[in-house]
Amino acid sequence: MFQLRIYTLRSPEALRQYAETHWARHLTTFPAFGITTHGVWTEPGGGANRLVALIRYPPGVDSEQLTRQVMASPEFAADMAGFDVDEIVDVQAVALDPTSFSPID
Repeated sequence: MFQLRIYTLRSPEALRQYAETHWARHLTTFPAFGITTHGVWTEPGGGANRLVALIRYPPGVDSEQLTRQVMASPEFAADMAGFDVDEIVDVQAVALDPTSFSPID
């Protein structure tokens, strides 16, 4: 299962720090849990302060349970070290199933 994750940060500076340092660290952590990152973007302009990530969970896994497991891990704690999580004001997670003609399946 794919998931589109949209993080809204309090400020442009928080977005920069979260994207360039802390979310970038997840690229090493997630594979240990079977999670694949297909892309990470920031939304330019408009004051939205959003980071968007497309990830894929292993087949048949409960994504919410695995997310909780990852977030409780020492690896995730190390990824987030030095970042004030109160700077994340909203997280949306949208489950996605690829169509039969999707170039990413």
